Amino acid sequence: MYKKIGVVGDKDSVLAFKAIGIDVFPVVEADEARIAVDKMAMNGYAVIFITEQVAVLAVGAVLILCALAWLLALTQILGKKLALFTSDLCGTLDHMIAGNKGISLSEDSETQLARIGHRLARLYQIMQEDRRRVEEDRQELQSLVSDISHQVKTPVSNLKIATDTLLEKPMTEAERTDFIRGIRTQTDKLNFLFQALVKTSRLETGVIQLEKKVSSLYDTVAQAMSGIVYAAEKKEISVSVNCPEELMLSHDSKWTVEALFNLLDNAVKYTSVGGKISVSVVQWEMYVEIKVADNGKGISESNQAAIFRRFYREEEVHSKPGVGIGLYLTREIITRQGGYIKVVSVPGNGSEFSIMLPAK
Repeated sequence: MYKKIGVVGDKDSVLAFKAIGIDVFPVVEADEARIAVDKMAMNGYAVIFITEQVAVLAVGAVLILCALAWLLALTQILGKKLALFTSDLCGTLDHMIAGNKGISLSEDSETQLARIGHRLARLYQIMQEDRRRVEEDRQELQSLVSDISHQVKTPVSNLKIATDTLLEKPMTEAERTDFIRGIRTQTDKLNFLFQALVKTSRLETGVIQLEKKVSSLYDTVAQAMSGIVYAAEKKEISVSVNCPEELMLSHDSKWTVEALFNLLDNAVKYTSVGGKISVSVVQWEMYVEIKVADNGKGISESNQAAIFRRFYREEEVHSKPGVGIGLYLTREIITRQGGYIKVVSVPGNGSEFSIMLPAK
């Protein structure tokens, strides 16, 4: 039967109970309080008082134990998620190393780990796009080197043959003059090629920036026309122009002259003796159209898209002077001004090239 009363607490708190004859059990730590209470219960104490300080210690111990349990559970949960994320991350990195086109991600998009995973996937997509562009640039460079090599090979070979002949073969003064003229023709072709390549390179790499300014389109057309007057007269080709003198347009006059001259030069080149070339300018609501029409050989429908490729030349015109870069350069110039170029042609009936420049 329980007959005793005891008090458990820190030393200072239990002294008052001791003074009135109650058994006291001083403790400091929570573990000591628990052991003391257990002993008191075993020794027949009916009532056990626990002072406030010890109660705080006990509650604190319980809270600490709960916190530790919660941290342990949280660690296990996070450990599982971290393991899953690590697995996904390693899989993504394996895809990146292998250069695969697609990667799979967890559908859980509301966690920080998932956000990191999705950003990594986005980085991978950007890397894939950069890799694709690098590959395209590499292939384009290879194609360019091959095209230049092909274009340079013929005139260089002709120059070598001509110079070897001049050095080794006795010939009259007239024959020597003909060979020298041939050498001059081949060097002119090389110079034209290099000049065209320099213009194209500067335009494509941004070394030269097109500057659109409001200026007279009539003056631009007149300047381009002046470059083909002699060649047209030599082939007795009649050239007509219809352009409003008061028409003002925002455009890069210098480079538009270059683009228009390329069209006119081709028209003269591929129009027979006594043919006709017309240049007309029409202002539409959204665009201003500069049309160059001729009654020359025309272009087959199957080749009309290809003629704008760099160094492209139809088989039947290889005997004509040129390197196949003029139309490519023309399209680049017009496109960079926000316009476009189109062609309508029927073999044997001539061609119509239209430069479309924004009206505003």
